[in-house]
Amino acid sequence: MSESFSSLVDAFKNVGVSRAYGPAATVAGEELIPVALVSFGFGGGSAPEDGQPGSGGSGGGGGGFVLPLGVYAKGPSGRVMFRPNTVVALVALAPLVCAVGVTIRGILRTVRPRG
Repeated sequence: MSESFSSLVDAFKNVGVSRAYGPAATVAGEELIPVALVSFGFGGGSAPEDGQPGSGGSGGGGGGFVLPLGVYAKGPSGRVMFRPNTVVALVALAPLVCAVGVTIRGILRTVRPRG
């Protein structure tokens, strides 16, 4: 089990900024640097054998996701600027908009005079 864990640690030692910012690519004559939110996690465990058939064992797993946030590109003035991925921005803001709506509804119900 410890060999598996150490191999995972070695494999993901350099994960970080190199995964969040992709290599520069030229699209239609414009140089773009992709930006993403990268997250991953791992877990594992084992149970000692106590002499009973079927007792003991170990296991593990992991997972992750990548959310493309946008790109860095040169603007018309020559300055580098961030261009967000609007689809991801809308999807990411949907839960926030829902939470604000529920909160406002609760406030209005509390403030409204009962009669």
